[in-house]
Amino acid sequence: MQTLTILGSTGSIGTSTLDVVRRHPERYRLHALCAHRQIDRLFEQCQSFRPAFAVLGDEQLAETLQQRLDAEGIPTEVRYGASALVELASAPEVTTVMAAIVGAAGLPPTLAAAQAGKRILLANKEALVMTGDLFMRAARAHGACLLPVDSEHNAIFQSLPAHYAGDFSAAGVRRLLLTASGGPFRSTPRADLAKVTPEQACAHPNWVMGRKISVDSATMMNKGLEVIEARWLFNMPATQIQVVVHPQSVIHSLVEYADGSTLAQLGNPDMRTPIAHCLAYPDRIDAGVASLDLFKIGRLEFEAPDFERFPCLRLAYEALAAGGLAPTVLNAANEIAVEAFLGRQLAFLSIPELIERTLAEAPHGVADSIDSVLAADAEARRIACGLLAGAFGQ
Repeated sequence: MQTLTILGSTGSIGTSTLDVVRRHPERYRLHALCAHRQIDRLFEQCQSFRPAFAVLGDEQLAETLQQRLDAEGIPTEVRYGASALVELASAPEVTTVMAAIVGAAGLPPTLAAAQAGKRILLANKEALVMTGDLFMRAARAHGACLLPVDSEHNAIFQSLPAHYAGDFSAAGVRRLLLTASGGPFRSTPRADLAKVTPEQACAHPNWVMGRKISVDSATMMNKGLEVIEARWLFNMPATQIQVVVHPQSVIHSLVEYADGSTLAQLGNPDMRTPIAHCLAYPDRIDAGVASLDLFKIGRLEFEAPDFERFPCLRLAYEALAAGGLAPTVLNAANEIAVEAFLGRQLAFLSIPELIERTLAEAPHGVADSIDSVLAADAEARRIACGLLAGAFGQ
């Protein structure tokens, strides 16, 4: 039986994980459920799953949740803050950590899980975007098992040879092909993007996701971050990672081999499939996902990405090529830009402009420690906020 800590249990990945866990109570036990501020949803999850611990973002919320749990006779201990996340991600009782906290806040507990040698189901992009080499070295040094939850990286993982260890040449791998739906604005004239609202950007045509990730999908920054992730997960140069726009979101990604073969993983666009794959790996379990009906789908389409329409994808490739702390700056500036857009402080087309200006102004050093990465993250946020308050303010 696996003992789970779920970082980000109230988000879309966390709730999908719990849906799979609910189907297999004989295989999984909940050690900790961790959220930020969604106290009502976390309370309901504690009622259903009775974890040993629950975590919230601040002390007052934690006290309120503890009182509610005590009143119901639910024996869950509530903690709060970043240190509690780190502790419960690396606890000796824990075998498996679902890393699903969105943004840089998920980096410290995910890194702590790697350093504790845990089985990590990685849905947090920032762990690899910000600290790719550091994170992978920590995972290898401490014997952590890293399983990618993102549908694209999970598809690549399934399409690579068994026990692939990062030597793509020896494995005969030529290219990785990351599919992208193109988001809600794939065919929208660029002139019309100036008036895009947060509601429109969050209305993804295929996937149900959180607001931040939905906006990243609309700008295709999500795919750019996935390119950076794939570089580190699979030890693949960026020049051999290609993005392919595939509107149906049925083929989740592909691996091209030296002999001309191309292997793909297909399935309905439902995150429970890659979650169940990672939870049970190397076994297969029921995820509650409907069978893929190829006759209903009818056809599969593919397009090259438009870097002019989606400059965030270009910026991600450029940050990866620059190396060092550039991906950290890219990620921090994007988080500030997306938050401002969702708060109606920044126009949709200004998201990549703010990111590019921040990349130009922020120092790019070497990502040689977690402290240097966190310092670069903080400095990039300061610069982005300053730009937002000045030339980009509305």
